[in-house]
Amino acid sequence: MTNETSNGKSAVLGLQHLLAMYAGAVAVPLLIGTGLGFNEAQMTYLISIDIFMCGVATLLQLTVNRFFGIGLPVVLGCAIQAVAPLILIGQTQGVGTVYGSIIAAGIFVVLIAGFFSKIEKLFPPIVTGTVITTIGLTLIPVATTKLGGGDASAKTFGDPTNLLLAFITIALILAVQVFGRGFIRSIAVLVGLVGGTILAALLGQVDLAAIGHAPMFHVPQPFYFGTPKFEPFSILLMIIISIVSMVESTGVYFALGDITGKKVSQDDLKRGYRAEGLAVILGGLFNTFPYTGFSQNVGLVQLSGIKTRRPIYFSAIFLIILGLFPKVGALAQIIPEPVLGGGMLVMFGMVAVQGMKMLSKVDFNDEKNLLIIAISIGFGLGFNAMPTLFAKLPETVQMFTGNGIVMSSLSAIVLNLLFHGYNRKNS
Repeated sequence: MTNETSNGKSAVLGLQHLLAMYAGAVAVPLLIGTGLGFNEAQMTYLISIDIFMCGVATLLQLTVNRFFGIGLPVVLGCAIQAVAPLILIGQTQGVGTVYGSIIAAGIFVVLIAGFFSKIEKLFPPIVTGTVITTIGLTLIPVATTKLGGGDASAKTFGDPTNLLLAFITIALILAVQVFGRGFIRSIAVLVGLVGGTILAALLGQVDLAAIGHAPMFHVPQPFYFGTPKFEPFSILLMIIISIVSMVESTGVYFALGDITGKKVSQDDLKRGYRAEGLAVILGGLFNTFPYTGFSQNVGLVQLSGIKTRRPIYFSAIFLIILGLFPKVGALAQIIPEPVLGGGMLVMFGMVAVQGMKMLSKVDFNDEKNLLIIAISIGFGLGFNAMPTLFAKLPETVQMFTGNGIVMSSLSAIVLNLLFHGYNRKNS
């Protein structure tokens, strides 16, 4: 199948991208809003404006000009690594400080975009491949938790009905990939999610309450939660989180460049970082959260074989519309957890495979390279699985040590510098 698709087909592919990232996008406001004790009206605003701003942020990244936009089929969503720091800031310094720190961090990202793009030699295939592989592998347990129903402590977790829905969703995706042709094959994940949800509805497993509770129309409001406040420690913490997000986004950019056959230059990276920084600033102004490239959509680009930006434009427009009409946006929330888990398992697995493909460029005859990959993936998976390992350290340190992607990224960068020096061509 060629990469040229009609508007109708691109719209369907865009819907598939939206469904792929929707759960991850709403997870951040749900977690932070719950952690800060927001009421139902505040949570409704938070989720709606988050979806709206995901669309705006994605458009910024898609729109290429001399100042910003990387021009790759990348979807931006809220950075999950910001959850714990923002809850900490909100609980100790107040909600105004949360958004002041986000705005300041966004400005910082815009200002250092040019410098950060010049240190791209820190991210050779051995680093980006290791990070992308770790991202996929650390996300797979999230998918498997959803396979069982989403809450491992619930009595219904692992219920045969949940497992049936999950594995039928996976089977549908596989069937479409094996027997489908052309466009149908490219929307395998969407077919699996829709088919799984229909089966769940027939089994009485679909809850429509989210649609009933959502308002009909919603208008984004700047400073909804009040005036932003700027506190030095909170700003420093969010700047560190933003740098981590930039490292993760760098891996996403190189992965998409690898898939689409586009060489990602320093200028591309600079415009990409600037777009991300602008999105973070807007997130602070409209009271949402920091944005980063979503890795699950990398797997979808690889799986669908459609490598143009057109479907992502549709996805961004859909996100903006959903943000304005919360009842419509709530439709995506009716997908049962096991069905979503089935789709996520396939996509996260594809992310890991893309990382492995990038690692195939590495010289495995060099034992130093083997050590870099082994230790970095070990840190990533091990620390992510057992975050309480560092429970006796200060909370600010735990924010980093408990994040497997962060630790894998730092380990890969530092070890690569130690063994190979500042040389991007060491693979």
